[in-house]
Amino acid sequence: MTVRFSQARLPTLQNVSLTIPSGQQRTVIGVVGPNGSGKTTLLKALLGALPLEVGEVFLHGKVASKMSRKAVARKVSLVAQDPDPAIPLRVEELVMLGRMPHAGIGGPGAARDRQVVQEALACVGAERLAGRFLSTLSGGERQRVLIARALAQHTDVVLLDEPTNHLDIRYQHDVLQLLRVLPVSALVVLHDLNLAAQYCDVIHVMNKGRIVASGSPREVLTPEILEPVYGVTVETIDVRGRLHLLFGR
Repeated sequence: MTVRFSQARLPTLQNVSLTIPSGQQRTVIGVVGPNGSGKTTLLKALLGALPLEVGEVFLHGKVASKMSRKAVARKVSLVAQDPDPAIPLRVEELVMLGRMPHAGIGGPGAARDRQVVQEALACVGAERLAGRFLSTLSGGERQRVLIARALAQHTDVVLLDEPTNHLDIRYQHDVLQLLRVLPVSALVVLHDLNLAAQYCDVIHVMNKGRIVASGSPREVLTPEILEPVYGVTVETIDVRGRLHLLFGR
């Protein structure tokens, strides 16, 4: 796919192609790259929220641009960057919003919807938070609730835009460990390459609107690939069988 904004001289995304497995082929796919490389734009394009200059997004074999917004929302959900915690909603009310694509004329709130909300909160270990206001939650708790809202949409694929941003180390690992056990495939934008190495099955490295490398963490998180992308020196080491990256100038 290629995306170009009306005033841009060059495309924001150029000839980007990727596949996100669904169903039983659950996987965690990482998207990494420097600021401005097109990561968030890629998520918007996959949601069908941006017009494509070239190419199409297919959801279960259907062209996303020819589907209604509600139909797209039944196939793929988004966990955006941390929302305003002052939103005056209780946790269960926020998660209930995930049922909107499946709601009838009266909106969500039927017994089946309430059951799905309870199941989604249980899946992320946040049942005890159901009656609390969003403003009272920690950053890690908010991320769990946002993931629960995405699960309540009952999609096969969840897109996450920097879900570890502004979180303490413990909560960063909690959130990414959660992605490993969810009943969906996840495409997650990350800045921390060591977290990507630890938790992602496949990684796409982006630079200047292109995917410049794709593969397993050990295949793509190499000095040869990363140094020209990030403009730093990169050294890879093994610690207890895990890939770690060291950076310098």
